[in-house]
Amino acid sequence: MTFSKSDLPYIQWPLLSFFLILSLGSVAIMLSASYTTQANHNQQTAQRQLSEARSRLAAAQDDRQNMATYALEYNELLQRKIIGNDQRLDWIEDLEKLHRQNSVLDFKYTISPQQPYLPAPPLDSGSFDLKLSPMSLQFDLLHEQQLINFLDMLRSSKGWFVIDHCALTRNSTAPDNNLAPHLKAECGGGWLTLHNRNAK
Repeated sequence: MTFSKSDLPYIQWPLLSFFLILSLGSVAIMLSASYTTQANHNQQTAQRQLSEARSRLAAAQDDRQNMATYALEYNELLQRKIIGNDQRLDWIEDLEKLHRQNSVLDFKYTISPQQPYLPAPPLDSGSFDLKLSPMSLQFDLLHEQQLINFLDMLRSSKGWFVIDHCALTRNSTAPDNNLAPHLKAECGGGWLTLHNRNAK
């Protein structure tokens, strides 16, 4: 079948319709491809946002659980008066109680002014400043166990006492009396406190 110029007026409208439909189809295919690409992009974005939201939710749940745990520890430190200012009066009262218990024959102590504490190796203390009130102790002892018992009782009192060193010497002039001090001890350490930098 052949077409000539004389046939053109008869087929121009169907031909225009064909090209119009072909053009509209091409545009529809291009729009559909663009829409599919955009839909895929939106789906990936939504999945990423969902994943991030799940991660944030899991982190928030972990934080809530950790805060409950840390709140108990924090409250315990508050009750033991480790967080806050220098608790010198409480420490002296506890030392006097120990003195009255006669856990050692005799002891003397001095507490120096509070100063910044820089542990070695360095410690990340978060929002807290570490402070140390140095203390030196001199003991008259019957035996070594008295010193160990005394330091255990001191650690269980209010505050946070850390021992740095102890030196024991035998009292060569002590009589053979069971109540005489056979040992002398000199110990150094101090009371640690945590001061919240954010506290007003």
